Amino acid sequence: MTSVIEVSHLEKVYQNKQALNDVNFQVEKGETFGFLGPSGSGKTTTIKILTGQLTHTSGIAKVFGIPVQQLKSPAQRKRFGVVTDNSGLYNRLTIYDNLKTYAQLYDVQENRINEVLEMVRLQNETKQQVAKLSKGMTQRVLLARALLHKPEILFLDEPTSALDPVNSKHIHEGLKELNKQGTTVFLTTHDMEEADHLCHRVAFLNKGSVQLLDSPKNLKKQYREEKVLLELRDGRELELPLEPSVANDIQRYISEDRVETIRTKEPTLGDIFVEVTGRELV
Repeated sequence: MTSVIEVSHLEKVYQNKQALNDVNFQVEKGETFGFLGPSGSGKTTTIKILTGQLTHTSGIAKVFGIPVQQLKSPAQRKRFGVVTDNSGLYNRLTIYDNLKTYAQLYDVQENRINEVLEMVRLQNETKQQVAKLSKGMTQRVLLARALLHKPEILFLDEPTSALDPVNSKHIHEGLKELNKQGTTVFLTTHDMEEADHLCHRVAFLNKGSVQLLDSPKNLKKQYREEKVLLELRDGRELELPLEPSVANDIQRYISEDRVETIRTKEPTLGDIFVEVTGRELV
């Protein structure tokens, strides 16, 4: 695998306040990588550094093998897309005219606009003025704009935070399809279900430091309780140790057709985050 993002001993200090402290990770080409943590943990700071919007204090940060300080040329900036809370739009223009303006900047054919509008479920809202949009609709326009030029890397900072579940699901489906086509996705979120659904690997960021990094599957396996939960048809729940000695008991319940559901006691990513950091995701 080829690393498209490399971060080593990254630090950022704001007026004597440490925002990032010795952060280390790599993102592989074609991966959806989740950077997870509560508000104020350093997620947005990291994205701003990786996209050349902010200068780090020390350490190394590279994108496409290039130091982030050198990403300001138009040729390099065309290689990635960014959605953050300060991504500006032209408020007096319609949704369509906003995207048309950026399509011209990116030398993208105009028919691409309809494709991205469909991805974010705005194909019937093209004539709406951006200034009159809700926060959720504005978020979808920003995402559409970031997708216009089919970037090699897509940086998303809390992309569905203002969206309802239906639109979030639609955006997730679009992101998964984009990832299948080869786009690398760097996602910051405090929504652990979103991360579990989308990400190949996740990093837990707490107070500016990465405290855990692995795939959601491996993390849940590592932190699960070695127990089996049986929900019986009579409404009772049984909690049994996950070991060979209870196999006959489980088989008996199944053969007597008394089992409604059976599952291991697996934690969510949110449960693991709280266990590792001692903090809630707020």
